[in-house]
Amino acid sequence: MDGGNHSVVSEFLLLGLTNSWEIQILLFLCFTMFYIASVLGNLLIVLTIIFDHHFHSPMYFLLANLSLIDTGVSNIATPRMVYDLFRKHKVISLKGCIAQMFFIHSVGGTEMVLLIVMAYDRYVAICKPLHYLTIMSLRVCTSLLAVAWTIGLIHSVAQLAFVVNLPFCGPNKMDSFYCDFPQFIKLACTDTYRLEFLIIANSGFISLGTFFILIVSYIFILVTVRKHTSGGSSKALSTLSAHITVVVLFFGPCIIVYVWPFPTLPIDKFLAIFDALITPFLNPIIYTFRNKEMKEAMKRLFCKVVSFRKHSFMHSPRNSDSS
Repeated sequence: MDGGNHSVVSEFLLLGLTNSWEIQILLFLCFTMFYIASVLGNLLIVLTIIFDHHFHSPMYFLLANLSLIDTGVSNIATPRMVYDLFRKHKVISLKGCIAQMFFIHSVGGTEMVLLIVMAYDRYVAICKPLHYLTIMSLRVCTSLLAVAWTIGLIHSVAQLAFVVNLPFCGPNKMDSFYCDFPQFIKLACTDTYRLEFLIIANSGFISLGTFFILIVSYIFILVTVRKHTSGGSSKALSTLSAHITVVVLFFGPCIIVYVWPFPTLPIDKFLAIFDALITPFLNPIIYTFRNKEMKEAMKRLFCKVVSFRKHSFMHSPRNSDSS
């Protein structure tokens, strides 16, 4: 195929989720509620950890970064998905599609590595408590975070390098509400069998392998915790269960979307919604509802904000003039 066909298709038509007006309204209300709750919940965790000195520890430093990443995940595809619900022609440009895939896999790859770092943090805290603060110093945590972002970027760029110059000269309809590599590759005017295998190897097998490594690691940590009879073991078990729940929620949809042998099933759309919207919403709930200290710190932060606003109002020029 000659190079002249490479730029024939300059935009893609997203088929979205449904054409029913009633269902669109319902989805709009649900998605908007989940989106706002997700962003506010994750930002609240970040602010609580920043402004409360009780949470200036390695575990909460990593948790704050996970919440920042989840905020990013919520903002990559969800706002456009909500906006497109009432659009008749859901169109995205070729460059916009590539940019969306880049951010999805950069942030997703970073979160994958960060979850491994959080598992290592729990291993050190439980198995080597006397050396915990020495091993997981701020410098080490920052370095591990930089490594996570670097791997996430490499993971994304490595996949884009294979697909960015694909020729598109015919069909341009994606049966989805956002751009991702599996749907993107299938529209190319060339044999994409090898590319599909590369994407599965890069995203699918890496997700599957990382998931099993994390599960085995947490099982080892749980066995170690069970051997302890101290009062702190129940708190450790609660923290570990929260981490394991987040790992399952994050990797479950990724593994099915990229490794599942029947990619045309409608379950893909549900899993995409779950990964882009529900998981970032659930993470703050999982970490705060199981953590009394976090809930109390959020209450203190809320009281400080209310007190500050009340103090500002009492000393405002308008209020001073009226008095």
